[in-house]
Amino acid sequence: MQFLSFLISGLSLGSVYALIALGYTMVYGIAKMLNFAHGDVIMVGAYLIYVVSTMQHLPLWVGILASVAGCTVLGMLIERLAYKPLRGAQSLAVLITAIGVSYFLQNAALLIFGSSPKSFTSVINRKPISLFGGELVISWEAILTLVVSVLIMIALTVFINKSKQGKAMRAVSEDRDAAQLMGINVNRTITLTFAIGSALAAVAGILLCSSYPTLTPYTGAMPGIKAFTAAVFGGIGSVPGAMLGGVLIGIIQMLANGYISTQLSDAIVFAVLIIVLLVKPTGLLGKKINEKV
Repeated sequence: MQFLSFLISGLSLGSVYALIALGYTMVYGIAKMLNFAHGDVIMVGAYLIYVVSTMQHLPLWVGILASVAGCTVLGMLIERLAYKPLRGAQSLAVLITAIGVSYFLQNAALLIFGSSPKSFTSVINRKPISLFGGELVISWEAILTLVVSVLIMIALTVFINKSKQGKAMRAVSEDRDAAQLMGINVNRTITLTFAIGSALAAVAGILLCSSYPTLTPYTGAMPGIKAFTAAVFGGIGSVPGAMLGGVLIGIIQMLANGYISTQLSDAIVFAVLIIVLLVKPTGLLGKKINEKV
């Protein structure tokens, strides 16, 4: 029963990582840039629902909508102000800018809310489910996280494969110049990608803080790094790879927490990543791209 409990917790945490990793992999696959400020968007989304629902005492659904809408707008602003002017620049300049945006969001949260942790109220207030005479306890937060993540992943897959905008995203990912020649608005497509990724980060932040109800300006830092690890693990640029990588990283972390050491769990996660990349440098589902010279 202990293994099953760790497995369920790992699936729940991994689903959150997968949602965040989708933002990383979509932006990289389409815009060919790594948005390292993505983890801090999680924190912003969690603070938005905290302000609306906890401090202003508005209904929970209002807080959720405010969080998703606010992060969507934030993602579009980040792309417009920080990344769009650097599309033709070297990757190092984009990377430094992304780190700068990350620190800006963290310090802005510090100035507004302070460094003291805030108590986050879970979006679902129900007693956990006890099975097998109490040997297996499943929280409703874990169930909600799994269900919401699966539904979002299915919806996103259908959107990318079936919708006009989704096909435009795939075209821009394959060849930006050719897509533009075919009449696709590349700027709008990239902005939409940032908007979707940031909205997913808001949902991930709500689900994460519901399971681990402590909120600080650094809440999104480590989950963001692990989600990026998950994206690389599954194959950066691959949507199914981000899903698979996130779930596997979550399971590995929880099993390492339970059976080895909570202090070594992070090291084990990154060690597994290194081993996988040594065997398969493109990640589990990543494809090798042959460039013409």
